[in-house]
Amino acid sequence: MDDRLRRTGLAATGTLAAFAWLSIVTAMATIALKGGAYWLTGSVGLLSDAMESLVNLAAAVVALLMIRVAARPADEDHAYGYSKAEYFASGFEGALIIVAAFAIAVTAVQRLFAPAPIEQLGLGLLVSGVASALNLAVGLLLLRAGRQHDSIALEADGRHLLTDVWTSAGVIGALLAVMATGWLWLDPVIALAVAANIVWTGYRLISRSALGLLDQALPAEQRARLARVLGTYEPRGVQFHALRTRRAAGRSFVSVHVLVPGHWSVQRGHDLLEEIERELRAAVRGASVMTHLEPIEDPVSHLDYGLDRDE
Repeated sequence: MDDRLRRTGLAATGTLAAFAWLSIVTAMATIALKGGAYWLTGSVGLLSDAMESLVNLAAAVVALLMIRVAARPADEDHAYGYSKAEYFASGFEGALIIVAAFAIAVTAVQRLFAPAPIEQLGLGLLVSGVASALNLAVGLLLLRAGRQHDSIALEADGRHLLTDVWTSAGVIGALLAVMATGWLWLDPVIALAVAANIVWTGYRLISRSALGLLDQALPAEQRARLARVLGTYEPRGVQFHALRTRRAAGRSFVSVHVLVPGHWSVQRGHDLLEEIERELRAAVRGASVMTHLEPIEDPVSHLDYGLDRDE
């Protein structure tokens, strides 16, 4: 069984790594395309778009590294595994986004006070549009893969690519307005708007990573599923308390205290816990479940509703 689980884990890691490599290749392609669009036009709006793609590349490389770290099996020093490593990838990406936003803002302010003509705008927008279409396709793919495999690193990468698409759409739309009106000041204003938008994206990524590192509970919908499973046993004279959950990137952890009549045999209690754990794992895919058996009649059994037992 252990060998089968190990092979399954290796296959899943290989799949996630393949998606991370796809993100890296896509980032390199969009950097070339958007950099070319900036070179053709001299637009700081398109420059801001190209700089965000540089962030995409750095984030994709870090995501690949962290996915490999997160896949390491549990060991003596890390009994719960390394899955939280993915939060570092997401947090790093958020920090990079904010740094890129600052660089974009500095360039845009300089151009705002020293406007410059935009050259070959039609061709530049066409090249940028191709890059955006590529980001859209890969972003949707990464988002779906991240949700399917419970990978916050891939999901964060996918969300960033989709944010990049909306950013590019705004840049393209505003530069079309520049073509129509001749108002060169719109170009740096676009870049400043891009900077503000990606700061918000970076803040959300960092916040989500911080919450993950703080052992946030499973989502309410999953906790409700666990409660429904436990509720099916109450007519059999079984009680529960101290249900606790936490999530570590792609891993979920559940613990609960099970109270049964004190006259039950050890074997009967053990068989019940095996059944409960099996159903809880089915309710939350991939969850690691820990149960604690206690006699209903013993008052001490009811002292541990909180994280620490009251003495």
